[in-house]
Amino acid sequence: MTDFANLIAQYFAEIWGFLIFIGNISAFVVVLVGAILWLTDVNAKRGKGLVLSGILLAVIVQYFVFYPPLFVMT
Repeated sequence: MTDFANLIAQYFAEIWGFLIFIGNISAFVVVLVGAILWLTDVNAKRGKGLVLSGILLAVIVQYFVFYPPLFVMT
């Protein structure tokens, strides 16, 4: 039973790493699209919102990198 729990924890750790990677990429894309919208004056209000949302997403993802769940630490 312990081996099964360790196997599941390893799968969760792999999935967690992939989710962190996706979070980093999505934060970059959101900030990039927001900056393009903002700086080209296509839609400045939405661009500012996207830039701030992307920065917030990056901060949240970085928090989870610094303080991962317990199954990643073991």
